[in-house]
Amino acid sequence: MLQEKNILNLSKKEKSVMIMVGMQYKIIVPKTYDMNSIRDRVLKNGSKTDSFPGLLFKFYLITEKDKYKNIYNSYAPLYLWDKTEGMNQFIFNGFYDNILESFGWQKINIGIPLNVKTDANLLKSKFAIECTGCIQETQKLNSAVFNLPQNNLSEKSIGEFLIYNPDKWAYSQFYFYEDIPDEVYVMENIKIYEILHISSKE
Repeated sequence: MLQEKNILNLSKKEKSVMIMVGMQYKIIVPKTYDMNSIRDRVLKNGSKTDSFPGLLFKFYLITEKDKYKNIYNSYAPLYLWDKTEGMNQFIFNGFYDNILESFGWQKINIGIPLNVKTDANLLKSKFAIECTGCIQETQKLNSAVFNLPQNNLSEKSIGEFLIYNPDKWAYSQFYFYEDIPDEVYVMENIKIYEILHISSKE
């Protein structure tokens, strides 16, 4: 059963100890790139972020061209931090330098989690589905519309994150699964990631 945390509904005490930040960098590599090198990289180094200070989750995500409807190869780790100190440590104390040394200068996308749902089986996830959209201009943001898939993707997932970026007024909804639901293959404007490893706080 999914446990839900809508950040707007947290108590004052909960907000004082939870300042969640979403973070992702998407590294697109050539179609001829050997993605096994990414797999080997994660196999060798993925556990190094297990129990990293301030890190709730890190999902080591990849896409491969012509696999699961994807049109390019990419390495796109997704992070959820509960303390900005840990994120700052990761970025500035040498850990992110490994990415820069391997792939060159990469920008980091930062977002704010609006809704987080987790299941006890979240760490068993093998796939993540990303749906993206924009928050349209409005005079009242309490009526803002997030155009999410109108199907049972949520019912079958073992975790969901809705992360928005007010700088761009964009959002990403991530669903996590052990197996890809059949209906995903006929959906448009989605991205299917394979999860190579999950680091978590516990």
